[in-house]
Amino acid sequence: MADYHIVPFCPEPVRILHPDKHFLFVNKPAGLLSIPGRHEENKDCVVTRLQNHPKSKTASIVHRLDMATSGVMILAQTKFAHREISKQFELRQTDKYYIAVVDAIVEKDSGVIDLPMIADWPNRPKQKIDFEEGKKAVTEWEVLERDLEKQTTRLKLKPITGRSHQLRLHCFELGHPILGCHLYHKNGSETKAKRLLLHAASLTITHPKSCKNITVESPCPF
Repeated sequence: MADYHIVPFCPEPVRILHPDKHFLFVNKPAGLLSIPGRHEENKDCVVTRLQNHPKSKTASIVHRLDMATSGVMILAQTKFAHREISKQFELRQTDKYYIAVVDAIVEKDSGVIDLPMIADWPNRPKQKIDFEEGKKAVTEWEVLERDLEKQTTRLKLKPITGRSHQLRLHCFELGHPILGCHLYHKNGSETKAKRLLLHAASLTITHPKSCKNITVESPCPF
């Protein structure tokens, strides 16, 4: 029998940031799954919580955030919206950025990380850089603040592609792992925060009916 990890209960609620009859922007707390896990005890997640909410019983997943990541997510309320918004993600027509706090002082003010990624199967769920078989993965980054006392740097991260663990692995490869990350770490960076310091701060989509851009933001909690 497989040895499943039972996810601890997340007491923080899923907050609806922007309701619409076609979709919902919500704020996902850190420590909550986006979709149900395989084990019966891992059913608590963004989707199941919203489907028990009177205004979001038809909510369906369009994209995911890692369990340890907090911030803005969008869920579809109709099949039409699900199809149209999913297409925007697939064609990279959405605009989004994240806030992260990374270990040590990043010297440059901005840059681009262009390193192809592939699943590291012997060490799942980890990913790794692979220049031969990896899929293209690009992240733009910009320094927001340097804390010389704590020896940390606050970054704005903009994923151009949407690979699993892309921001975590790319920051690690930059030489500055995200604090609190237990998958990609060095020099004790995983112990320097009580949670993964990665937050989806802003998401922009095109409304599937009106075709107007809608941007929803979530204040960074760290």
